[in-house]
Amino acid sequence: MKSDFYKYHALGNDYIVIDPNKTRINYLSEENIRLICHRNFGVGSDGILYGPLFQDNSISLKIFNPDGSEAEKSGNGIRIFSRYLADAGYITGSKFRLATLGGEVDVALMDSKGGQIQVDMGTVTFQSDQIPVAGPVREVIKEELTILNRRLTITCLSIGNPHCVVLCDDISREQAIELGALLEINAIFPNRINVQFLKILDRNNIQIEIWERGAGYTLASGSSSCAAASAAFKMGLVDKEINVHMPGGIIRIELQATGRVLMTGPVTSVAKGVFCEELWAQLTK
Repeated sequence: MKSDFYKYHALGNDYIVIDPNKTRINYLSEENIRLICHRNFGVGSDGILYGPLFQDNSISLKIFNPDGSEAEKSGNGIRIFSRYLADAGYITGSKFRLATLGGEVDVALMDSKGGQIQVDMGTVTFQSDQIPVAGPVREVIKEELTILNRRLTITCLSIGNPHCVVLCDDISREQAIELGALLEINAIFPNRINVQFLKILDRNNIQIEIWERGAGYTLASGSSSCAAASAAFKMGLVDKEINVHMPGGIIRIELQATGRVLMTGPVTSVAKGVFCEELWAQLTK
């Protein structure tokens, strides 16, 4: 029997790959996505990568959050999916292009096993109408926002998906959970937002805690690493080569003179399998 799913993680940020060319599933409803991602009632993951989808000689994927919503882009998800494409034999070269809802990205496999993968994540924008952030059109740099009577300093940007970077002296998991959930759904973010709590370590190292839109607290995130590094550079706090430290590990970010953001990090294969009949019955009811 063909496998219904393949599971990978990137620094503890785990995704399930569902390949429509191999699985028995031909439709992913929001209810099915929530069930599959549930860590008690399903397989458990931080999201689903659905693909490869082929159109006009391009390879694309759909990225789904655990709450059933579709994400525009995910740095870790893209690296994981790229590793899967190599493992499954869809690609044979070390460089290729991948289409996402948040735009096309260029991928480079840095070793033969796909253990280190580099992604050109594109360019960032701090323009409020492109993120989006409510209010007059402006660059959202070091603005004040009050949550639970706490004054936060935020910088917002998009790298194909929206981010709010909160500059802090100290950061913690508890802080990310408490404030991240409120920031995600704050009225000034009409499309909700991913949140990073940022601590500057030195000119080449930063530390972040992450709350992801539609997923919650996360051990690591590729697009969050890109966003936090870009925000820190915009504020003049770091140089162009940055190690982003997260609870799950370190991602390397390079900010190019052209404005493009290169992200490099590892991917680990975890499991592959089939949905047992009792779960399958719930997925197909």
